[in-house]
Amino acid sequence: MLLADFGTSYCKILDTESGKPPTILATRDLDRNFLADLATGHNARRRSRRHVNELTALARGGETLIREKDYVLLDCGSRDIKFVRYEDGKVTDMGWNAECGASMGFTIELLASYYDIDYATVPVPEKGFSITCGVLGMSHIFDAVVSGSSETEAVARFVRGIALNGYRFAGSPDHLYLSGGLCDNPLFVASFPCSVTPLGRFVLLDGLRAIASAEHGTEKN
Repeated sequence: MLLADFGTSYCKILDTESGKPPTILATRDLDRNFLADLATGHNARRRSRRHVNELTALARGGETLIREKDYVLLDCGSRDIKFVRYEDGKVTDMGWNAECGASMGFTIELLASYYDIDYATVPVPEKGFSITCGVLGMSHIFDAVVSGSSETEAVARFVRGIALNGYRFAGSPDHLYLSGGLCDNPLFVASFPCSVTPLGRFVLLDGLRAIASAEHGTEKN
C-alpha cells in the first residue's frame, strides 16, 4: 500500500510492502501522475484514492509513537501548525492554525538559504520577536538589521518568536512532543520555553499506517 503525507514543500511517501523506510522529496518534484492509496496533506484529496484529515493522522501517529496517557503533540509544517492534546489516553483538545502559523516552516527554510545560516551553529537569543505570521514577521528582521543587529541574530530572534507562537498555540504545556521538518532545526527546538521531544518528519505517515493496519485487521476479522 502506498501511503503519502503531501506537504506544501515536501512529500513523505511510504510503500508498506517494500520493507524500505519512507522517502522525502520536494513537492515540486513529485510525478504529476503519482497516486497514493491512502494519504493526508493539502494535496491528498486529488492525489490519492482515499484521504484522511491531517489532525486525524497526527492524532493516530501520536498514539503509535508516544507511550503516555497525557501529552501535547505539536506539528509544525511549511504552511501551518496543528496540535492535539491527550488526557488519560483520550483526545481532549486539538487545533489547526493556517493564519497565525502561516508559512512558518517555509519562511525559516527560506531565511537560512538567503542569509546562508546554519541553524545548528546559532545560539538561542535571549528574546524573540512577537510574531503571529511567518511571512509578515520578516519585517522584524529587516527592522532589527537596520537598527544594528547582525543578520544572524535577527533571524535567530525570528525563529524563537515562531517557536513561542507555536508553544502558546498549543496551550503552553510543560512538555511538548514535536512533529515535522523543524524537528531537524536545533535552533527552533531549543527556542521553546519547555522541554521538547522531537519525533521527526514521519508522524503523520505513522498515523496513516496505524489507520491502514486497523482497517486491514478489521477486514480480516
